[in-house]
Amino acid sequence: MTRLALAIALDLLVGDPPNRWHPVAWIGAAIALGRRHAPRTAEALTVHGGVLIVLVAGAASGAAAAIIAITAALPPMLALLVQAWLLKCSFSLHGLFAAVELVRGHLVADDLAGARRQVAWHLVSRTTDDLDRGAVASAAVESLAENLTDGLVAPVCFYAVGYLIGGVGLGMAAAWAYRAVNTADAMIGYRQDELEYLGRATARTDDVLNYVPARAAAWALVAGAWLARQSADGAAAVLWRDGRRTASPNAGQTMAAMAGALGVALEKRGHYRLGDGPAPDVEAIDRAVRVARWAAALSLILVGLVLLARP
Repeated sequence: MTRLALAIALDLLVGDPPNRWHPVAWIGAAIALGRRHAPRTAEALTVHGGVLIVLVAGAASGAAAAIIAITAALPPMLALLVQAWLLKCSFSLHGLFAAVELVRGHLVADDLAGARRQVAWHLVSRTTDDLDRGAVASAAVESLAENLTDGLVAPVCFYAVGYLIGGVGLGMAAAWAYRAVNTADAMIGYRQDELEYLGRATARTDDVLNYVPARAAAWALVAGAWLARQSADGAAAVLWRDGRRTASPNAGQTMAAMAGALGVALEKRGHYRLGDGPAPDVEAIDRAVRVARWAAALSLILVGLVLLARP
């Protein structure tokens, strides 16, 4: 519990380290290297992708466990700080909210081009050049909701499960194995060109790992809507109705809950439309941030209580 509390404090106060010092960037570099050396045939690509994700996830979890073992020789307070920083780097709450605020700032300044650039740079992989204000705001709110799962709830939950089973070493290894899979999914888990085969194992593994955390995050958003004085009933109803309308079995869960909480429609043209009502605007982004903050706080409190179950 102490490590998690300190990790959260570090995230909120310090944020993420520069890419050259961030373990996630190192994982991304390893995945990019594996992609550059991928074979060309479909069957070989599928095998290569499966081996790549096993190696990268294994290396990330092994390195995390090794760091925990090494910290045993450090003074207790220094060991705690190193372990908390390692846990903090497996999730990013401050970075997610900061990215959404950047998009919001450009929309407030009536700088649509800047808002498009920021949402493409920090939040989504889709083409943003033709998005209007409502579509840009929708992309920001969608990403805020979806990334509550893989940016916070999932890594923290995997840490908690590993910790309860085998202590801090296994907990950190589990969090970083998840982080490696999720990073790979963001880079190669797409159904296009050679990635249809190269990213197949990664995408399916990520779907499995996120199945429970996504639903936990969605219901945290329902509770967060109530605490933020938004529509908890709407969040639950749209979650139940629209949560399975996305190609991903998990992404639609939190996005649908957020759409219902705000009373807006979140839409990726040609792919899905979740919720009812108008497209979100700046005021809706503000309400989404409040809902997400409450949901994140509730999630962390529940995980903290679970961690207290282990002496």
